[in-house]
Order: sequence, then structure tokens, then C-alpha cells
Amino acid sequence: MHGREAHSDEPVRVTAWVRGKVQQVGFRWWTRARALEIGLTGYASNLGDGRVQVVAEGLALDCEQLLALLRGPDTPGSVSGVTEIWTAVGSGYGSFEIR
Repeated sequence: MHGREAHSDEPVRVTAWVRGKVQQVGFRWWTRARALEIGLTGYASNLGDGRVQVVAEGLALDCEQLLALLRGPDTPGSVSGVTEIWTAVGSGYGSFEIR
């Protein structure tokens, strides 16, 4: 686990920055679909430097699952790296959005 207790049933927030060829390839929509399947809320948004920022809230294990998918072989485009930080849940999100 990346700095979180896997057995915790308290929701957490993970913010991930995904590098590579991840814009204009359907990456945000793919991420949203995976997040909704897992049951996470948050958003995915393109950044001006070519990265995609993914903010997800939910159980730590579920957030870890999304991070594993972001790093996996089935993403659209080509991911060269993912950096994440873990924080407490913020004001919360109603769903998982594209921004």
C-alpha cells in the first residue's frame, strides 16, 4: 500500500498525476468508467502540460485498485508514469466527472 492502511473503512482521497500520451485518446472517459465501476467519486481533468489529473475519493483499497488500473496495460494512449498523494477526504463529490 502507498502510505494508507488497506483495512481502513474510512474514505480517503488520492490525487494522481498521469504522464505520457494521455490526452486526446479517451483517457479521462476511460478513467471515469473505471472509477464508477469501482464506486469512487471525483474527477479527471487535462492539465496544460499534457498530464491528466485524477482525483478520487473512496475506500483506500478502491483507490488503490484505480491506481493499479491507471498503471496497467489496458489504458488508452500510453502511460509513462503515475505520481500520487494521499490526503483526507475533502468536501466530497457527487459522482465522477470529466473536467
